[in-house]
Amino acid sequence: MAKVTGIGGVFFKAKGDPAALSAWYRDCLGMPLQDFGGGVLEWKNDQAEDGGITVWHAAKADTAWFEPSSASFMINYRVDEIEPLLAHLAEKGVKPIKGPETHENGVFAWILDPDGNKVELWEPKIWDAKNRGGDG
Repeated sequence: MAKVTGIGGVFFKAKGDPAALSAWYRDCLGMPLQDFGGGVLEWKNDQAEDGGITVWHAAKADTAWFEPSSASFMINYRVDEIEPLLAHLAEKGVKPIKGPETHENGVFAWILDPDGNKVELWEPKIWDAKNRGGDG
């Protein structure tokens, strides 16, 4: 049977100027913008052991997961170093609405973009022998 093999893109409407919103993602989150105005992320550049997986999940209509955003989606961006990124965001006037928090699969923080979309930042955990329950 034919099947989905990955996420080919993330597309959403800007509430205002899409170029300004894209520039914010470039300047604040390091999104590598291309000449066409969008970004291209290549998982092969991700150094985490999971090889750059992407999680897909449909939430219940009444979920509070995406709050305080009223958007019907939330994008999780993999990041290489969350603490320096949060410091950079602070310099840009962007404060986390939650986090950073350490969970079993990495460190997470949440921010709002200029359109009020909740953005999840995730630094994947490095699974060394200690984390896997080995001898370390």
